[in-house]
Amino acid sequence: MTTRIADTTARGGGWLTEDTDASTVFTPEQLTEEHRLIAQTATEFIDTEVEPATHRLEQKDWALARTLVQRCGELGLLGTDVPEALGGVGLDKVCSVLVGEAVGRNASFATTFGAQTGLAITPLLCFGSPEQQQKYLPRLVSGEIVGAYALSESASGSDALGARARATKQADGSYLLTGEKMWITNGGFSDLYIVFAKVDGEQFTAFIVERSFPGVSTGKEEHKMGLHGSSTTPLILQDARVPAENVLGEVGKGHKVAFNVLNYGRFKLAAMCSGGAKLAVGEAARYADDRRQFGQPLSTFGAIRHKLSEMSIREYAIESMLYRTAGLIDAVLQGSHESDRILAALEEFAIEASILKVASSEMIDFVLDENVQVHGGNGFVSDYPAERHYRDARVNRIFEGTNEINRMLIPGMLAKRAVKGTLPIIAAARKLQEEIMSPSLPEPSSGEPFEAERRAVGAMKKTGLMVVGTAMQNYGAQLAEQQEVLLIAADIIMDTYAAESVLIRASNLPRASSESAAVHEAAARVFINDAAGRVEIAARTALAAMTEGDTLRTMLAALRRILKVTPVNTVGLRRTVADAVASSKGYPFA
Repeated sequence: MTTRIADTTARGGGWLTEDTDASTVFTPEQLTEEHRLIAQTATEFIDTEVEPATHRLEQKDWALARTLVQRCGELGLLGTDVPEALGGVGLDKVCSVLVGEAVGRNASFATTFGAQTGLAITPLLCFGSPEQQQKYLPRLVSGEIVGAYALSESASGSDALGARARATKQADGSYLLTGEKMWITNGGFSDLYIVFAKVDGEQFTAFIVERSFPGVSTGKEEHKMGLHGSSTTPLILQDARVPAENVLGEVGKGHKVAFNVLNYGRFKLAAMCSGGAKLAVGEAARYADDRRQFGQPLSTFGAIRHKLSEMSIREYAIESMLYRTAGLIDAVLQGSHESDRILAALEEFAIEASILKVASSEMIDFVLDENVQVHGGNGFVSDYPAERHYRDARVNRIFEGTNEINRMLIPGMLAKRAVKGTLPIIAAARKLQEEIMSPSLPEPSSGEPFEAERRAVGAMKKTGLMVVGTAMQNYGAQLAEQQEVLLIAADIIMDTYAAESVLIRASNLPRASSESAAVHEAAARVFINDAAGRVEIAARTALAAMTEGDTLRTMLAALRRILKVTPVNTVGLRRTVADAVASSKGYPFA
């Protein structure tokens, strides 16, 4: 299955400097019948087989966990990214998103599943030799064996390249690995580990390590805040002998394995967060409808309706970005499962992957916090799942690179691509400067739908260019040291990508076709209005940090000229979304 998108030349981050052709953007409304059947299969599996087993999983029944992983293999859910020749089903990235959303309905199992598919299968698929792929992938895809990923150490979490684990080459070509890896998902029952160590203390390298190798063991289960139904242990390597043929990729090139796998992991984590958020909206909506206070259902109170609509709108933005990015990746791949093509696509859209990771993990924290609030006291006790969901989600802001690291990566990658000439950010910033210095003329109204929103998104792009361009000009090669400015720039860029994504999705719907178009329009208009406000505040903060005096006054005047957004009645628009949540008793855009 291949997602058909017209534009096969899109560049990661290119939407910031160019107008986007809405016809090239994939949205959930374009899902095929086959897509929907896959989503249904995955959702039914989670709801009927995994969710009822949650208590047993939380009691560390790892035999059951392995059985459920095997069931995923039987259903084809582990092999969406893997070609048929290696035991997979060779589907597109949209299918991977659909499966990820379904699995995200149970966070503990989603973690087990994500380690198997994103952190064990993906590195072998992208970097494994033909012999390694034939040996391990069919068994991972079927669920016969379980995989894990061992990168972090107690002293090197975000600083992955600071790992202390050592690999010493032996006379026969094998390696002895020594060290301890921390927080290994699936650690307690995995058969296979993708391990990173430094050959002779210098060359950062990836290895395929089997549990059966001498010197390989795991420590005790961690006592965690959440995700009690997933295994997390240390991996202990005591002169573990690893054959030469189990080097994954090239010696000294382990960073390419680590960082590209994390790119895809971030994208898949967003899918799981999206699925979890949709589940929570449904739980909150149904509880609010059933629970009565002051003689009427909670769902009739404006304060609760505001919560339900805002939960849905924030998820709507993530869902729009998620499927848009899946479509971009599929457009580059064009149905190919060749390692080089996959790697190129993951590297190309690394910016979007980081955006999704940060935005989705913070969105689900908001949604699940509000779910607890709607449940009131019942949300704080384990009799209702709201409490478990809340605890389980917290780690998402740490997984796959902390949100702080990813925030700094977003503008950092844009700046690097600008310097290399692969993104025309410098030229676009100069063009913007010329525009600011020229006399402005009022734009005539076109009378087209979403005209104000289109102008707002265009203004947000210009604001992002102004902030990034000023930062590059001021700091040059020392930009990476200006972490506070990078964090602010990242928030502007994330809001801009989200705002354009919801705008395109809503505007692609036939406006007169159904009532749902009005709900999409309301969600898009609210999100864009609020995002524009956040962007303005962020830009003012960033400019004040980088300039002062007359220069600052000039920049702020330019910002006011660029970002002129007339507020809309978000109270009324949120009521439209709340009505849709109430009538569907769940996420209204499904």
